[in-house]
Amino acid sequence: MRIISANLNGIRSAHSKGFHDWLATQRADVVCMQETKAQVGDLSEAIRAPAKWHTYFCDAEKKGYSGVALFSRHAPDRVTTGFGWDEFDNEGRYVQADFGRLSVASIYLPSGSSSEERQQAKFRFMARFMPWLRARLAEGREFILCGDWNIAHKNIDLKNWRSNQKNSGFLPEERAWLDELFDEVGYIDAFRAVNQEADQYTWWSNRGAAREKNVGWRIDYHIVTPGLKPFIKNAAIYTDERFSDHAPLTIDYDCKIGDFA
Repeated sequence: MRIISANLNGIRSAHSKGFHDWLATQRADVVCMQETKAQVGDLSEAIRAPAKWHTYFCDAEKKGYSGVALFSRHAPDRVTTGFGWDEFDNEGRYVQADFGRLSVASIYLPSGSSSEERQQAKFRFMARFMPWLRARLAEGREFILCGDWNIAHKNIDLKNWRSNQKNSGFLPEERAWLDELFDEVGYIDAFRAVNQEADQYTWWSNRGAAREKNVGWRIDYHIVTPGLKPFIKNAAIYTDERFSDHAPLTIDYDCKIGDFA
């Protein structure tokens, strides 16, 4: 089972840079996209509904902002969008597809980098999201939550960690929140389950040739329920082509979607 997560920073822009062509070669079962930055009705069929995919979108009310999507080779049993929280559902941050006992979701956590107001919104989201995550774990289903979580967890997860400790995305409160998620609640950072190496990043600033110098952050994740940990096979960050300021994160699981029927 191959699942890809990719923040596209505009699905139309990524398409023009070859993202859909690359996707057609990847043998993925599910693709989770964030920052589509489009209303689905404004997309061409080639972008919105490529052949052999079941496609689902959750758009932000504000045009050109946020938005998530999920493409699947298999027809889901059910698709849900949002959390039931108007403040964040209006921003298009969550779409979930259920396949038997397995749920795969595309998620885009708020960024707090633009202003203190947005950082406070991010903290509000985190405060509501942790009980939601605990409740999902208590359901006994398996979850793969793919997306841009906008937090680098540990020093190894960004190049310039010393100078970023007071910046959104690496604040002590944000890192402690992920500590709680992994160490107390029990979710698994699927990438780190199979790759403990340094210099593994999924996002780079557009300034100062950061990508060429690999001065990046690892803020895109597959975060999974503990029952899936034994199935995490390998992980890869694709950087050969540039579709966005993020790179696609691919994780292979040693199981099939049909195993969860």
